[in-house]
Amino acid sequence: MNDDRARDALVLAERVLAHAEREGASECEALVMAEDAALTRFANSQIHQNVAETNVSINLRFAVGKRVGVASSGRTDDEGIRRLAANAAAIARVVEELEDWGGLPEPTPIENVPAGYAMGTAEASPELRADGVRAVIAAADAAGVIGYGSFSTGTETTAVANSKGVRAAGTRTVAQLLTVSMGPNGGTGYAEQSAVDATTIDAAAIGREASGKARATANAIAIDAGDYPVVLEEYAVVDLLDMLGYLGFSALAVQEERSFVEIGKRIGSALVSVVDDGRDPAGLPMGFDYEGVAKQRVTLLDAGVCQGVVYDGQTAARDGVASTGHGLPAPNPYGPFPLNQVMAAGSSSREELIGGLDRGLLVTRFHYTNPVHPKLAIVTGMTRDGTFLVEGGRILGPVKNLRFTQSYLDAMAGTVAVASERKTLKGFLGGVVVPALRIESWSFTGTTEH
Repeated sequence: MNDDRARDALVLAERVLAHAEREGASECEALVMAEDAALTRFANSQIHQNVAETNVSINLRFAVGKRVGVASSGRTDDEGIRRLAANAAAIARVVEELEDWGGLPEPTPIENVPAGYAMGTAEASPELRADGVRAVIAAADAAGVIGYGSFSTGTETTAVANSKGVRAAGTRTVAQLLTVSMGPNGGTGYAEQSAVDATTIDAAAIGREASGKARATANAIAIDAGDYPVVLEEYAVVDLLDMLGYLGFSALAVQEERSFVEIGKRIGSALVSVVDDGRDPAGLPMGFDYEGVAKQRVTLLDAGVCQGVVYDGQTAARDGVASTGHGLPAPNPYGPFPLNQVMAAGSSSREELIGGLDRGLLVTRFHYTNPVHPKLAIVTGMTRDGTFLVEGGRILGPVKNLRFTQSYLDAMAGTVAVASERKTLKGFLGGVVVPALRIESWSFTGTTEH
């Protein structure tokens, strides 16, 4: 079934290419994305929505010399594909030339990709998701709180064919269970797990984690803003990696001189190493990008030192290097993006991370984060769903949410301990594998009433 889906998608991509070539393309690329997605949503400790959808989209990049047009369609019949090719051709012939157009990528071997497909997700039934939700709600009931959240399962097929001979197709599965628990007197808690195989998600553990936080955060007190040492749980660390990936670890950001990255420059402590690796089975594997280029393992930070950035076809052509397989669907003004970031584990237990705080804060996750100064990776945002005051290595109790304005580069440089265990979570666009961190200082600039 997995192979059949990929084969059918590639056949469709080749049909699109044929139409584009008849329209006079000097180069063309067809990207087919097919998805079967299902979601069970719950609120007030009751399932209130169970939905499923099947989508197919075709993205056609059509070049006439250095003029490039892009058109998309959800139609897969011959007339729909003909119109798609005609629209892309019409766009290409009226847009301005791209003076530094590097052409479409050449074929690359796609090898040694771990299984990113699980029948447990592909065949996940509403009953399987309902059983997971039931376990979350049971944990919430036992703690005297109310559960909210969703359990999603999906099968994603991607196929890319271009006029230079690229032929790449594959199917993967992704599942995610997330929940927010709400308790009396303002208590809230959050927990999440993502996986290739939905049957490996421990729904009861996720429920206990969130509901325990909801109980523990009741009657939070206000504390003064200021600089505090912190322990960031994995859900907060995801935001660090996503934001650094967006702001700096993209070749486009470097080329536009808005990135903090300088190869060989130290920006983190020796405890911080980050790679982007679509082949790491700990994450949510991908064999190739949306240009059909094999994903390469790229070391972003090695013991705190900048080692590399990710490339797509266009940014690679500008620098005279090969794409690292990090292209997004065209048209793409954002450039390449690290979709499979993995941070190296450390040697500290959760208890040791917290035990190292003399007086500081334990932070579950961040909310509504936005960059203030991209070059310095200064970000503002809020804490959410579990912020605790720690003194003498012991959690004293919950505090009200705080606003922060913090350089994420300073946070990487100030990392003094890294957890030995990691979690697989969904990030901004892809999967992220992260440990919890202890950071020597975090700048909280404001307080809230709630």
